[in-house]
Amino acid sequence: MEMENVAQDSAVRITRLELAPFGTNAYIVVCQATGDSILVDAPGEADKVLSQLAGTKPKYIVITHSHIDHIGALGELRARLKILVAIHPNDADRLQPRPNVELNDGDIIEAGKLKLKVLHTPGHTPGGLCLLVGKYLISGDTLFPGGPGKTGTPADFKQIVKSIESKLFVLPDDTEVYPGHGEATVLGKEKREFAVFASKPHDPNLCGDVLWMSV
Repeated sequence: MEMENVAQDSAVRITRLELAPFGTNAYIVVCQATGDSILVDAPGEADKVLSQLAGTKPKYIVITHSHIDHIGALGELRARLKILVAIHPNDADRLQPRPNVELNDGDIIEAGKLKLKVLHTPGHTPGGLCLLVGKYLISGDTLFPGGPGKTGTPADFKQIVKSIESKLFVLPDDTEVYPGHGEATVLGKEKREFAVFASKPHDPNLCGDVLWMSV
């Protein structure tokens, strides 16, 4: 599905856009009280993104990490929306021009009455981050249904596991997880599958695309 409202309550509405050319998810987070909005990631198809932002008041473009499949439309969207671009400093050098705002772990981004908490979750990239608003977690490429984001080295894999354990798995089981690709999951399910993974010995060189239940 190219566009769907994946989460909605009295405070917030979150819309997922699955965008070409890589089938990457962008999310539009809207304050129900004020109409202020935040765009999370800018994969492509700027016109589709702009049409979904219509009727809201965009305040920020937040980039979860600097891989090309998450920033392909950033230049065009930045030029047309003329709003602040935010990313973790460890990934900021890959954006040209540099972002207006550098986000660190624990920072709060405000849009209307919404407060989105920044969670720095390195491993997939050095500056990877997730955003938590209420019981909804936009996880970028840190956590997917069944496993972590892809890692390039065993050290990166260890780091992403540490990020997930220390920043994400401390959240309540009913936290809904909206990743950078594919469908949503629920944190309790991911915790249970990870517990099975963690109970077994593993190759110290493990990295790449890993699924908790298949290694």
